[in-house]
Amino acid sequence: MKRVLLFLALGLLHAAAHAADTYSFGVLSQRSAVLTAQYWNPILDYVERKAGVRLMLKAARAAPESSEATERGEYDFVYSNHIFQPRMAAANYQVILRPREEAITGQIVTLTDSPIRSLKDLQGLEVGFPSLAAFVGYAVPMDHLLRLGLNVTPVFGGNQEGIMGQLKAGRVIAAGVNSQVMRAFAARENMKYRVLWESVPFHNLPIAVHPRVPREVANSVRLVIDGMEQDAEGRKVLEASAQVIAQKPPYGFLSSTPADYRNYTEFYRNTLVKDIK
Repeated sequence: MKRVLLFLALGLLHAAAHAADTYSFGVLSQRSAVLTAQYWNPILDYVERKAGVRLMLKAARAAPESSEATERGEYDFVYSNHIFQPRMAAANYQVILRPREEAITGQIVTLTDSPIRSLKDLQGLEVGFPSLAAFVGYAVPMDHLLRLGLNVTPVFGGNQEGIMGQLKAGRVIAAGVNSQVMRAFAARENMKYRVLWESVPFHNLPIAVHPRVPREVANSVRLVIDGMEQDAEGRKVLEASAQVIAQKPPYGFLSSTPADYRNYTEFYRNTLVKDIK
Protein backbone atom coordinates (compact mmCIF):
# COMPACT_ATOMS: atom_id res chain seq x y z
CA MET A 1 0.00 0.00 0.00
CA LYS A 2 2.79 2.41 0.90
CA ARG A 3 4.52 1.59 -2.37
CA VAL A 4 1.32 2.31 -4.31
CA LEU A 5 0.89 5.65 -2.54
CA LEU A 6 4.53 6.46 -3.27
CA PHE A 7 4.07 5.77 -6.98
CA LEU A 8 0.90 7.89 -7.03
CA ALA A 9 2.70 10.75 -5.33
CA LEU A 10 5.59 10.52 -7.74
CA GLY A 11 3.14 10.51 -10.64
CA LEU A 12 1.41 13.63 -9.36
CA LEU A 13 4.74 15.38 -8.88
CA HIS A 14 5.77 14.34 -12.41
CA ALA A 15 2.53 15.73 -13.87
CA ALA A 16 2.84 18.93 -11.86
CA ALA A 17 6.39 19.42 -13.10
CA HIS A 18 5.23 19.20 -16.72
CA ALA A 19 2.29 21.51 -16.02
CA ALA A 20 4.71 24.12 -14.72
CA ASP A 21 6.78 23.97 -17.92
CA THR A 22 6.15 26.31 -20.82
CA TYR A 23 6.34 24.87 -24.32
CA SER A 24 6.78 27.02 -27.40
CA PHE A 25 4.12 26.81 -30.12
CA GLY A 26 5.48 28.05 -33.43
CA VAL A 27 3.04 29.18 -36.10
CA LEU A 28 4.01 29.50 -39.76
CA SER A 29 3.75 33.13 -40.81
CA GLN A 30 0.88 33.34 -43.28
CA ARG A 31 -0.99 36.35 -41.92
CA SER A 32 -0.16 39.44 -39.90
CA ALA A 33 1.14 39.04 -36.35
CA VAL A 34 -2.07 40.58 -35.00
CA LEU A 35 -4.37 38.13 -36.80
CA THR A 36 -2.12 35.21 -35.86
CA ALA A 37 -2.29 36.14 -32.17
CA GLN A 38 -6.04 36.77 -32.27
CA TYR A 39 -6.61 33.35 -33.80
CA TRP A 40 -4.21 31.21 -31.77
CA ASN A 41 -3.97 32.70 -28.27
CA PRO A 42 -7.54 31.77 -27.23
CA ILE A 43 -6.94 28.21 -28.42
CA LEU A 44 -3.65 27.94 -26.52
CA ASP A 45 -5.28 29.41 -23.39
CA TYR A 46 -7.99 26.74 -23.64
CA VAL A 47 -5.34 24.01 -23.89
CA GLU A 48 -3.63 25.31 -20.75
CA ARG A 49 -6.90 25.29 -18.79
CA LYS A 50 -7.91 21.81 -19.91
CA ALA A 51 -4.56 19.99 -20.20
CA GLY A 52 -2.47 21.93 -17.69
CA VAL A 53 0.16 22.47 -20.39
CA ARG A 54 1.25 26.04 -21.04
CA LEU A 55 1.85 26.81 -24.70
CA MET A 56 3.46 30.10 -25.68
CA LEU A 57 2.77 31.42 -29.17
CA LYS A 58 5.86 32.09 -31.30
CA ALA A 59 5.38 33.77 -34.67
CA ALA A 60 8.21 35.01 -36.87
CA ARG A 61 7.85 38.19 -38.93
CA ALA A 62 7.96 36.29 -42.24
CA ALA A 63 7.62 32.73 -43.47
CA PRO A 64 11.37 32.23 -44.20
CA GLU A 65 12.25 33.11 -40.59
CA SER A 66 9.58 30.72 -39.32
CA SER A 67 10.95 28.00 -41.60
CA GLU A 68 14.53 28.55 -40.40
CA ALA A 69 13.48 28.36 -36.74
CA THR A 70 11.60 25.14 -37.48
CA GLU A 71 14.63 23.67 -39.25
CA ARG A 72 16.72 24.41 -36.15
CA GLY A 73 14.11 22.66 -34.00
CA GLU A 74 13.46 25.78 -31.93
CA TYR A 75 9.75 25.14 -31.48
CA ASP A 76 8.38 22.44 -29.16
CA PHE A 77 5.09 22.35 -31.07
CA VAL A 78 4.67 23.80 -34.55
CA TYR A 79 1.79 24.57 -36.88
CA SER A 80 3.42 24.32 -40.30
CA ASN A 81 3.66 22.24 -43.45
CA HIS A 82 7.31 23.19 -43.95
CA ILE A 83 8.28 20.22 -41.76
CA PHE A 84 8.03 17.95 -44.82
CA GLN A 85 10.84 19.66 -46.71
CA PRO A 86 13.92 17.41 -47.03
CA ARG A 87 16.08 19.91 -45.15
CA MET A 88 13.75 19.60 -42.14
CA ALA A 89 14.44 15.89 -41.69
CA ALA A 90 16.97 16.39 -38.87
CA ALA A 91 14.42 18.28 -36.74
CA ASN A 92 12.17 15.19 -36.92
CA TYR A 93 8.86 16.87 -36.10
CA GLN A 94 6.01 14.38 -35.89
CA VAL A 95 2.44 15.15 -36.96
CA ILE A 96 -0.13 14.75 -34.15
CA LEU A 97 -3.12 16.74 -35.45
CA ARG A 98 -4.56 17.91 -38.76
CA PRO A 99 -7.38 20.37 -39.49
CA ARG A 100 -10.93 19.10 -39.80
CA GLU A 101 -11.52 21.61 -42.60
CA GLU A 102 -11.30 20.88 -46.29
CA ALA A 103 -7.96 20.24 -47.93
CA ILE A 104 -6.01 23.13 -49.42
CA THR A 105 -4.76 23.55 -52.96
CA GLY A 106 -2.11 25.62 -54.62
CA GLN A 107 -3.49 28.21 -57.00
CA ILE A 108 -2.19 30.73 -59.48
CA VAL A 109 -4.58 33.68 -59.44
CA THR A 110 -5.00 37.09 -61.02
CA LEU A 111 -7.47 39.92 -60.52
CA THR A 112 -10.85 39.56 -62.23
CA ASP A 113 -10.18 42.48 -64.58
CA SER A 114 -6.63 41.36 -65.43
CA PRO A 115 -5.62 40.91 -69.11
CA ILE A 116 -4.02 37.56 -68.15
CA ARG A 117 -6.31 34.77 -69.37
CA SER A 118 -4.15 31.65 -69.15
CA LEU A 119 -0.86 30.47 -67.70
CA LYS A 120 0.92 30.85 -71.02
CA ASP A 121 0.26 34.60 -70.78
CA LEU A 122 2.66 34.67 -67.81
CA GLN A 123 5.68 33.67 -69.90
CA GLY A 124 8.58 36.01 -69.08
CA LEU A 125 6.59 38.06 -66.55
CA GLU A 126 7.01 38.67 -62.82
CA VAL A 127 4.75 36.46 -60.72
CA GLY A 128 4.23 36.89 -57.00
CA PHE A 129 4.74 34.18 -54.38
CA PRO A 130 4.65 34.24 -50.55
CA SER A 131 8.22 32.96 -50.07
CA LEU A 132 10.60 30.23 -51.19
CA ALA A 133 9.42 28.18 -48.22
CA ALA A 134 5.71 28.27 -49.11
CA PHE A 135 4.46 24.82 -50.13
CA VAL A 136 1.16 25.35 -51.98
CA GLY A 137 1.96 29.04 -52.48
CA TYR A 138 5.34 28.55 -54.21
CA ALA A 139 6.67 25.01 -54.56
CA VAL A 140 3.53 23.46 -56.02
CA PRO A 141 2.62 26.21 -58.54
CA MET A 142 6.24 26.78 -59.57
CA ASP A 143 6.66 23.05 -60.18
CA HIS A 144 3.62 23.17 -62.48
CA LEU A 145 4.95 26.18 -64.40
CA LEU A 146 8.28 24.43 -64.91
CA ARG A 147 6.57 21.28 -66.18
CA LEU A 148 4.76 23.46 -68.73
CA GLY A 149 8.07 24.99 -69.81
CA LEU A 150 7.03 28.46 -68.65
CA ASN A 151 9.69 30.81 -67.26
CA VAL A 152 8.60 33.51 -64.82
CA THR A 153 10.49 35.82 -62.50
CA PRO A 154 9.46 35.20 -58.86
CA VAL A 155 8.65 38.18 -56.63
CA PHE A 156 8.20 37.40 -52.94
CA GLY A 157 5.83 39.02 -50.47
CA GLY A 158 7.12 37.56 -47.18
CA ASN A 159 3.97 35.59 -46.40
CA GLN A 160 0.64 34.60 -47.96
CA GLU A 161 -1.28 37.77 -47.24
CA GLY A 162 1.76 39.89 -48.08
CA ILE A 163 1.76 38.77 -51.70
CA MET A 164 -2.03 38.91 -51.86
CA GLY A 165 -1.82 42.55 -50.82
CA GLN A 166 0.67 43.17 -53.64
CA LEU A 167 -1.68 41.47 -56.10
CA LYS A 168 -4.58 43.64 -54.92
CA ALA A 169 -2.43 46.78 -55.26
CA GLY A 170 -1.41 45.82 -58.83
CA ARG A 171 2.28 45.38 -58.00
CA VAL A 172 2.21 41.85 -59.45
CA ILE A 173 0.04 40.61 -62.31
CA ALA A 174 -0.53 37.14 -60.82
CA ALA A 175 0.36 35.21 -57.68
CA GLY A 176 0.82 31.71 -56.36
CA VAL A 177 -1.36 31.29 -53.27
CA ASN A 178 -2.89 28.95 -50.71
CA SER A 179 -6.51 28.54 -51.85
CA GLN A 180 -7.97 28.81 -48.36
CA VAL A 181 -5.98 31.86 -47.28
CA MET A 182 -6.75 33.51 -50.63
CA ARG A 183 -10.49 32.97 -50.23
CA ALA A 184 -10.53 34.37 -46.70
CA PHE A 185 -8.33 37.35 -47.63
CA ALA A 186 -10.52 38.21 -50.61
CA ALA A 187 -13.67 38.05 -48.46
CA ARG A 188 -12.19 40.41 -45.87
CA GLU A 189 -10.71 42.80 -48.42
CA ASN A 190 -13.62 42.72 -50.91
CA MET A 191 -11.19 41.61 -53.59
CA LYS A 192 -12.31 39.93 -56.82
CA TYR A 193 -9.92 37.40 -58.35
CA ARG A 194 -9.81 34.70 -60.98
CA VAL A 195 -8.14 31.28 -60.68
CA LEU A 196 -5.86 30.46 -63.60
CA TRP A 197 -4.78 27.08 -62.27
CA GLU A 198 -5.38 24.86 -59.23
CA SER A 199 -3.40 21.89 -57.90
CA VAL A 200 -4.52 18.59 -56.45
CA PRO A 201 -5.61 18.85 -52.79
CA PHE A 202 -3.29 18.54 -49.81
CA HIS A 203 -4.22 18.35 -46.14
CA ASN A 204 -3.92 21.77 -44.55
CA LEU A 205 -1.15 22.68 -42.09
CA PRO A 206 -0.71 20.11 -39.32
CA ILE A 207 0.26 20.53 -35.69
CA ALA A 208 3.46 18.61 -35.03
CA VAL A 209 5.67 18.03 -32.00
CA HIS A 210 9.43 17.92 -31.51
CA PRO A 211 10.90 14.62 -30.17
CA ARG A 212 12.20 16.35 -27.01
CA VAL A 213 8.67 16.99 -25.74
CA PRO A 214 7.61 14.26 -23.25
CA ARG A 215 5.15 11.85 -24.80
CA GLU A 216 2.54 12.37 -22.09
CA VAL A 217 2.64 16.14 -22.68
CA ALA A 218 2.23 15.72 -26.44
CA ASN A 219 -0.66 13.29 -25.90
CA SER A 220 -2.39 15.65 -23.48
CA VAL A 221 -2.19 18.51 -25.97
CA ARG A 222 -3.36 16.25 -28.81
CA LEU A 223 -6.39 14.93 -26.92
CA VAL A 224 -7.54 18.36 -25.72
CA ILE A 225 -7.29 19.97 -29.15
CA ASP A 226 -8.91 16.94 -30.79
CA GLY A 227 -11.85 17.24 -28.37
CA MET A 228 -12.47 20.97 -28.68
CA GLU A 229 -15.22 20.64 -31.26
CA GLN A 230 -17.21 18.28 -28.98
CA ASP A 231 -16.84 20.54 -25.92
CA ALA A 232 -19.23 23.53 -25.65
CA GLU A 233 -16.53 25.87 -24.38
CA GLY A 234 -13.99 24.61 -26.88
CA ARG A 235 -16.42 25.01 -29.76
CA LYS A 236 -17.06 28.64 -28.81
CA VAL A 237 -13.31 29.30 -28.78
CA LEU A 238 -12.91 27.74 -32.23
CA GLU A 239 -15.85 29.68 -33.67
CA ALA A 240 -14.56 32.99 -32.29
CA SER A 241 -11.07 32.36 -33.68
CA ALA A 242 -12.51 31.38 -37.05
CA GLN A 243 -14.38 34.69 -37.30
CA VAL A 244 -11.08 36.57 -36.99
CA ILE A 245 -9.79 35.17 -40.29
CA ALA A 246 -13.14 34.54 -42.03
CA GLN A 247 -12.64 30.79 -41.77
CA LYS A 248 -15.53 28.53 -42.77
CA PRO A 249 -16.58 25.39 -40.83
CA PRO A 250 -15.73 22.72 -39.90
CA TYR A 251 -13.43 24.11 -37.21
CA GLY A 252 -10.69 22.58 -35.11
CA PHE A 253 -8.34 19.64 -35.46
CA LEU A 254 -8.40 15.87 -35.21
CA SER A 255 -5.70 13.36 -34.34
CA SER A 256 -3.40 12.53 -37.22
CA THR A 257 -0.12 10.87 -38.16
CA PRO A 258 2.62 11.51 -40.74
CA ALA A 259 0.90 9.01 -43.05
CA ASP A 260 -1.86 11.56 -43.72
CA TYR A 261 0.76 13.84 -45.30
CA ARG A 262 2.44 11.31 -47.57
CA ASN A 263 1.68 13.32 -50.73
CA TYR A 264 3.82 16.17 -49.36
CA THR A 265 6.90 13.98 -49.09
CA GLU A 266 6.19 12.41 -52.48
CA PHE A 267 5.99 15.87 -54.03
CA TYR A 268 9.36 16.92 -52.61
CA ARG A 269 10.88 13.67 -53.84
CA ASN A 270 9.86 14.39 -57.45
CA THR A 271 9.65 18.18 -57.78
CA LEU A 272 11.48 20.13 -60.48
CA VAL A 273 11.87 23.13 -58.14
CA LYS A 274 15.51 22.95 -57.06
CA ASP A 275 15.72 25.93 -54.70
CA ILE A 276 13.52 24.27 -52.07
CA LYS A 277 15.43 21.01 -51.69
